[in-house]
Amino acid sequence: MDAPPILRGRGLTKTYRVGPQRVEALAGLDIAFSAGEFTALEGPSGSGKTTLLNVLGLLDRPDGGSLALDGEDAEALDERARARVRLERFGFVFQTFNLVPVLSARENVEYPMALAGVAREERERRGRALLAGVGIPEKEDVRPDLLSGGQRQRVAIARALANDPEIVFADEPTANLDSRTAAEILDLMRNLNEERGVAFLFATHDPRVVERARRVVTIRDGRIVGDR
Repeated sequence: MDAPPILRGRGLTKTYRVGPQRVEALAGLDIAFSAGEFTALEGPSGSGKTTLLNVLGLLDRPDGGSLALDGEDAEALDERARARVRLERFGFVFQTFNLVPVLSARENVEYPMALAGVAREERERRGRALLAGVGIPEKEDVRPDLLSGGQRQRVAIARALANDPEIVFADEPTANLDSRTAAEILDLMRNLNEERGVAFLFATHDPRVVERARRVVTIRDGRIVGDR
């Protein structure tokens, strides 16, 4: 990678307990992620890719190893500082969309901006522009339960972009979509990457995502076994 890494993990470990069993989700894993990447973390269910995504996105903490953000110790950040990084520098797209059901499409997009203290008029302007950018300007007043799966994912992408993030973390973003809609969503993300420079990091086992990625990191049993 030519650019200095935004995120660098060294020796990352993470263990969960499932009943009496101890499950090692990350087993001393090293990884670096730079600005402008379009990268897929691929591997079967249980390989550790979602755990790694959550650790890199500051949604979870590793049990061991180190995580640096712009060269500084991310584990030294308290919860308020971590939340501020997630709000201002990161965006998230989840497999199940995670939209607020009582809010309209535009209000869902505006929600991160409200948390960041953006004025209402500016939130509304940017919310409309983002929904237009993902191709559904006519759905701004529609609630999620009246949208198709693809439309809900477009709202989720617009929401992830609300505060102009450097990185969007996407966990299985095509899992609940048909082939045609998945292709449209992936093309949309690739265009946002190329046109706006937003980095995308996917956790996926979908070959459609892997085919479109510029970098593919393969994870098995909490370890990186390929990086191409």
